[in-house]
Amino acid sequence: QVQFVESGGGLVQPGGSLRLSCVTSGFTFSYYSMSWYRQAPGKERELVATVSTTGNTLNYADSVKGRFTISRDNGKNTVYLQMNSLQPEDTAVYYCNKARNQFASWGQGTQVTVSS
Repeated sequence: QVQFVESGGGLVQPGGSLRLSCVTSGFTFSYYSMSWYRQAPGKERELVATVSTTGNTLNYADSVKGRFTISRDNGKNTVYLQMNSLQPEDTAVYYCNKARNQFASWGQGTQVTVSS
């Protein structure tokens, strides 16, 4: 079955950095564009960043452009999110899934809290 295991979150001060990882299984990872999403308390899940199958095309939400970098390793079935210059508004649970036609089963996510 499809599985997503997100990790790398934590508590960080404003201006700090974190690197998230999402290890996937149960589908042919290299066939699909992948995305990171986040959900803050009381808000809907939103798209953060997308990476194409080869890793050559990257897209970002305006709110994270210039601060976050998405990447992937098809040999490890893993997608990454490097987050720099973190701000309190980045506080959320972060998830990965396909960029389109997301799988119904999501991972547990990884909590990112930005606070002084």
